Amino acid sequence: MTPAGPVPTVDAHHHMWLAEEQEQPWRMGAHPALARDFEPADLGPQLDEAGIEATVLVQSADTSAENDRLARYAAGFSRVAGVVGWLPLEDPDRARAELDRADRDRWCGVRCVVGRAPLDWLGEAATVRLMHDLAAAGLAWDVVPVTDEQAMAVVALAREVPKLRIIVDHLARPPLDTGDRDSWARRLAALAACENVALKVSVGIDVLTAWEQWRPVDLAPYVAQAVDLFGPRRLMLASNWPVVTLRAEYGSALRDLDAAVAGCGLTAAELADVRGGTAVRWYALPS
Repeated sequence: MTPAGPVPTVDAHHHMWLAEEQEQPWRMGAHPALARDFEPADLGPQLDEAGIEATVLVQSADTSAENDRLARYAAGFSRVAGVVGWLPLEDPDRARAELDRADRDRWCGVRCVVGRAPLDWLGEAATVRLMHDLAAAGLAWDVVPVTDEQAMAVVALAREVPKLRIIVDHLARPPLDTGDRDSWARRLAALAACENVALKVSVGIDVLTAWEQWRPVDLAPYVAQAVDLFGPRRLMLASNWPVVTLRAEYGSALRDLDAAVAGCGLTAAELADVRGGTAVRWYALPS
């Protein structure tokens, strides 16, 4: 999709939730700051301050009720240009039933939380057929591969379903906490070799939990490698709010991520891609 008008600035990944209503196994005892509600009224002023015009709202719980909440948030908050809904992708029959049931008015993609679990089910024939159908429906697939095995399973699917737009979240879990870059660099290169894979410049909960404090200077070499491998037309800026608030405020986190990209010497047009154009194209968002 090529935007027909001015490209909006887009936060390509954030969540909203009601803490007491949503079971989020990834939100553990180490994250008391996240054990509260995060809703449009909390995010809106921060979007204004950061100059963000549109957002992509992403699922954070693997239930049908999550899809219903996302639909309500999107209907009531005009900044949400697209929704990445939940599907039980490992069970294609259930996934198809949920596709029929859910309010998909603003759906631009699908996701399920995979953690560190094996992704062997990606190679099953029924799953591959489902992914072909999702591609035909214009939906992208978001995933967070954090191990070499997971990344290779994603690569295999990308090759099997070349029309499926695959969006890897959170820089594919760079080792910002350990500094051991070799395996991450290999899996990032393997993902980048697939032209139907894009990458979000954001920081996930594993890194945020391991970090004692927000350290933007440590981001620069990882972002530079992502820019080199993917290029600006396959990179999108994303906050991962409210998870990022474990270590940084919304505005400062986005500024630091943006600065890491800008420090790679991109042109104004290339920066516009990372700040919004890529998200508009890959998620087929209204521009």
